[in-house]
Amino acid sequence: MTVADNKVTLGFEAEVKQLLHLMIHSLYSNKEIFLRELISNASDAADKLRFSALSNDALYEGDSALKIRIEFDKAARTISVIDNGIGMTRDEVRDNIGTIARSGTRQFFESLTGDQAKDSQLIGQFGVGFYSSFIVADKVTLETRKAGEPSSHGVRWESRGEGDYTLETIDRPERGTRVTLHLREGEDEFLDGWRLRAIIRKFSDHIALPILMRKESPDEAKDEGKTAEWETVNSASALWAKNKEDISEEQYNEFYKHVAHDFEAPLARLHSRVEGTNEYTLLLYLPSHPPFDLWDRESKHGVRLYVRKVFIMEGSDKLMPRYLRFVRGVIDSDSLPLNVSREILQENALLEKIRSGAVKKVLGLLEDLAKNEPDKYRTFWKNFGPVLKEGPIEDFKNKDRIAKLLRFSSTHTDSEEQTVSLDDYIGRMKEGQDKIYYITAETFTAAKNSPHLEVFRRKGVEVLLLSDRVDDWLVNYLSDYQGKHLQSVAKGDLDLGALGDEEAKKQTEEATKELQPLLDRIKAVLGDKVADVKVSGRLTESPACLVSDVYAMSRTMEKLMKAVGQQTPTSKPVFEINPNHPLVVRLKFEPNELRFQDLTHILYDQAVLSEGAQLDDPAGFVRRLNGLLQGL
Repeated sequence: MTVADNKVTLGFEAEVKQLLHLMIHSLYSNKEIFLRELISNASDAADKLRFSALSNDALYEGDSALKIRIEFDKAARTISVIDNGIGMTRDEVRDNIGTIARSGTRQFFESLTGDQAKDSQLIGQFGVGFYSSFIVADKVTLETRKAGEPSSHGVRWESRGEGDYTLETIDRPERGTRVTLHLREGEDEFLDGWRLRAIIRKFSDHIALPILMRKESPDEAKDEGKTAEWETVNSASALWAKNKEDISEEQYNEFYKHVAHDFEAPLARLHSRVEGTNEYTLLLYLPSHPPFDLWDRESKHGVRLYVRKVFIMEGSDKLMPRYLRFVRGVIDSDSLPLNVSREILQENALLEKIRSGAVKKVLGLLEDLAKNEPDKYRTFWKNFGPVLKEGPIEDFKNKDRIAKLLRFSSTHTDSEEQTVSLDDYIGRMKEGQDKIYYITAETFTAAKNSPHLEVFRRKGVEVLLLSDRVDDWLVNYLSDYQGKHLQSVAKGDLDLGALGDEEAKKQTEEATKELQPLLDRIKAVLGDKVADVKVSGRLTESPACLVSDVYAMSRTMEKLMKAVGQQTPTSKPVFEINPNHPLVVRLKFEPNELRFQDLTHILYDQAVLSEGAQLDDPAGFVRRLNGLLQGL
């Protein structure tokens, strides 16, 4: 392949242009982070080469001493970050630099406010990476070659951070990547070796391979022809392998920002060494905010696995279950074989034990926060509660421990904030109550105002209000807690156990006998929309409600299943009426058959709407309602 005519000019994606503009203007007050981001990328490239070389030593090309070099040229006003890591092909450069292939991009841009202070936080949460170069540079040149490729397959990428970039094939004998920043006017502070060293020690001291800079002295500065001596600026040792006492809070936080590609400090961490026949070290963090790819179950970010400080893989559910996918950090094993492949790891019994131990440690950290730092746990739950609710579904072994950590809204507080634990609920149960009552709905408001709650409110019985999308799945797997059965108030016949009112039950039975002709007449009108029509014992204010069969899928669950293309049998609800409600009384004595039918359909549609569901025929509902209103 010839070098001469391979240069092309390509346009950035719209999202990249928007991100570049925002970073330049919003992160300017914290511009030194560009060096942290570039060093972090270089470290990742070295990790990837080290792993690939486990099965193909030739990729080292005779140089296995992985390192990062930082150079600056005062005359040319440039800073360069150079690594001898895995490098990139031309296609990889175009895919990784010209586009943002990241889940959550659309949501990220939609969340921007135009307020630079607020947007700078969002940008930091999104992860600035390579593009942070343009905070201090008005032109960036990247030269790279993939390890194992011939020197003629080098690539040069160059851009001024505006609308486009150039891409060309070059001859590059060295593998790895060199990023050169041509500094903007006024950024001369970064052409000072001591300033750069201070930034590296502040942000990147934890990087586990040497970061090198040329030694500087007054004499050497005068003798430009002298052979350069290089010195290691960082400690170049794996942070997680150090004793806790030797690690500062700042070092812990900077390491988190490195592994999580985050901009903010973590909410909490755990650092633990497990010894015995299966030895490993954990340094795991809880983020202080949800990452943008939190709901991408295929995301590869997460916990990194090392074997004796050699990077193996990241983000596999073999390291951390999906319901803990927000956890960031490293696990370093002394017991796994170093020359292990990702495929062999999938079936490795030692790895399963490491995963099990790590899960227990994370659950222990959450338990400690819930008990001793409730404000932090509230922050955690607000950010990650719906994800943790997946736990009882996925992890039967730890179901009870996870259930203890769950938080819900309830009629006790009537607040949308989920602060009620199952233990809290049990502690407030009425004498004789043997069930934990709950209701699921599409929204908190729909759950809070459901007619199914009326008899429970009258009796002062607390009901959990479940409106997260995962809640319908959760209650199918979490059927009991501490010997108490979880019972939906919207399924099956009303069962209050010892809390039941015999007099009210007797009145319902008598009303059923008296209104049987009306029940039959309503059922004939509704036809196959309902399984049955009954007198309700749970309504005190509303005229009617819909009740699912005790074993049936909830209407919310049916809707979710259909939304993801799953064929589900539609269950017919029971239509319950309140015999004391004026509309039902009027219905009983309505002589006009057409008006009877319209009023029956309106009551049914009102019951559907009260669940927060959508009507099959909204126009029909409006037509019938208008007809009745005109007749008043």
